[in-house]
Amino acid sequence: MASVAHALTGGLRAVGGAGESVARHAGEIAQLAWQSVQATFRGQVAFRDFIIQAYAMGVESLPLVLVTAILSGVVTSQQGGYQFTGSIPLYVLGSVVTNGVVLELGPVMTAIVFIGRVGARITAEVGTMQVSEQIDAIYSLGRDPVRMLAAPRILAGMLAMPFLVGLANGVGAMAGMVAARSTIGLGYQSFLYGARLFWHSYDLFYSLMKAEMFGFIIPLISVHMGLLTRGGAEGVGRATTSSVVFMIIAVLVADALFPPLFLN
Repeated sequence: MASVAHALTGGLRAVGGAGESVARHAGEIAQLAWQSVQATFRGQVAFRDFIIQAYAMGVESLPLVLVTAILSGVVTSQQGGYQFTGSIPLYVLGSVVTNGVVLELGPVMTAIVFIGRVGARITAEVGTMQVSEQIDAIYSLGRDPVRMLAAPRILAGMLAMPFLVGLANGVGAMAGMVAARSTIGLGYQSFLYGARLFWHSYDLFYSLMKAEMFGFIIPLISVHMGLLTRGGAEGVGRATTSSVVFMIIAVLVADALFPPLFLN
């Protein structure tokens, strides 16, 4: 009985500690987001910093995003064609590929690439500044790190992600169309007919809403985790790893919340 009570106490303590950590992170992230919004609307964000970050996030991420989009469209088309039987018109594959890419794969796969390509870099950069006391130097000069580090990156992420997702949607759908032609012999006109038949104009808006949300939360979390970094180079590595895991979970949770909130 004593061992059971001890194990139960330990489990409750672990759950309580995890809950406290989540609540603390949520509060600090919300405060960072609010301070960034205030800095933006007060015109305190340097335009040069914003442009530099937007270029790094958008243009430099484009090749990897396009490769991921092509592979997503091809795989969706191949698997969809494999599942079809003689009782299902082949042109329906156009709708399956287009909606699958636009509603889900385009935004989510682009967000995963964005996390690895941009989020991890931001955490490492800000974390290195933190452990090398550059953040303290910014404070000592009377300047606000949120205005210099967080706000430009969040704004750039919110600009770059819809741009990347829009391109990923188009490229992924075209790659799926080419794959359908080469695997099951579905003509381009039939593919486009199926895509138009079940297409809703709201679908693209829904996809870009996801992109805007992901573009906001990924830089926000990465800057937050960077500011919490302690312990030198080893601490930067731990913070970057934790940040990537945190961002992936946040993106998947947000993605799961979108259908009940915006598709009903």
